[in-house]
Amino acid sequence: MEFQIGEIVIHSVYGPGEIVQIDEKNLSGHTDLYYAVQIHDMTLYVPVDDSRQSSLRQPTPDKEFKHLFVILRGPGQELPIDRIDRKVYLIGQLKDGSLESICRVIRDLYTYSQSKKLSESDALLYERAQKFLLSEWVLSLSVPSTQAEQELHQLLRESLPKRN
Repeated sequence: MEFQIGEIVIHSVYGPGEIVQIDEKNLSGHTDLYYAVQIHDMTLYVPVDDSRQSSLRQPTPDKEFKHLFVILRGPGQELPIDRIDRKVYLIGQLKDGSLESICRVIRDLYTYSQSKKLSESDALLYERAQKFLLSEWVLSLSVPSTQAEQELHQLLRESLPKRN
């Protein structure tokens, strides 16, 4: 088993949680082991022997956040003008669940929002991606959430082209 009870893990969709139990469950006539992951007020059951890419990983080490900061302050990619094409593109970017992809989506939506109004879908993706990033930022860097949020907004401001 990769994780132990009491260990903090990151779920690719829901963010940080704690392994609270390793449980046998019988589903569809098959008995398998599952991690019981407590995330806020919900418990997720994730297969221990997940044959596909695991939805659980270790928190990002604090040293790796410097690489993420480079992404956040870098120039934003141009996003599709059509809101549906943009949504498909952004969701595709988020599929791998990596913090690098999440940072790119946040940066690109921030840059886009400086010249155009975000659609409702854009705004929801932007908020969800920020919450995910900030929850791991607070955990990995041991900083208060207000500090992490302020630092994120400063990095995003640095991503904008300099005006003469």
